[in-house]
Amino acid sequence: MTDDRPHVAVIVGSGRRARFADLPLEWLRGALDARDDLLASVIDLRDYELPFYDLDVPPAKAGRTYGGNGELARLGRAVDAADGFVIITPEYNHGYPALLKNALDHVFVEFNRKPVTFVSYGNVGGARAIEQLRLVAVELEMAPLRHSVNIFPHSMIRARSGEETPAAAFAEYDSKLGLALDDLAWWSAALRTARTRAAATVS
Repeated sequence: MTDDRPHVAVIVGSGRRARFADLPLEWLRGALDARDDLLASVIDLRDYELPFYDLDVPPAKAGRTYGGNGELARLGRAVDAADGFVIITPEYNHGYPALLKNALDHVFVEFNRKPVTFVSYGNVGGARAIEQLRLVAVELEMAPLRHSVNIFPHSMIRARSGEETPAAAFAEYDSKLGLALDDLAWWSAALRTARTRAAATVS
């Protein structure tokens, strides 16, 4: 039997060896696994060996051709398979990581007309990283959603110390995450239906 739930990909935007991102990822995966309206996978950008952006043709014009770059093709297929996204990102110097920007720049049509929400962490909860990512999402013709999660330093300290599980350390954000995932489920299903109808009209 085919699983007809919308497929949501969690994009992990930090590649640091000692990254904090694995802790909110664990918490997020627990929340996603508890839902019956979403099917989740993880796109860990640390697992994709992409060069700095140096493509001959912009992805917006190249479509799903990857110029023989196997790593890029693998990323493109993973993004293409998803109906919506959660991006986990730290905030570095009022922005988000170069690794994440580089990956976002390498694909285009695979992101089009799909919703995205964010889980950020750092000073002011990583809010400025999300602010910038919303603008990038619009340029990728995505639908950035209003609700997102900002994890503040006091919660990061509790989670990193190991004295609390991520679920316990981030419990104060559970309701915000619930709202974000509710919206993501609705928009993922709605835009998947719209994309399917549009593709049928073209064909």
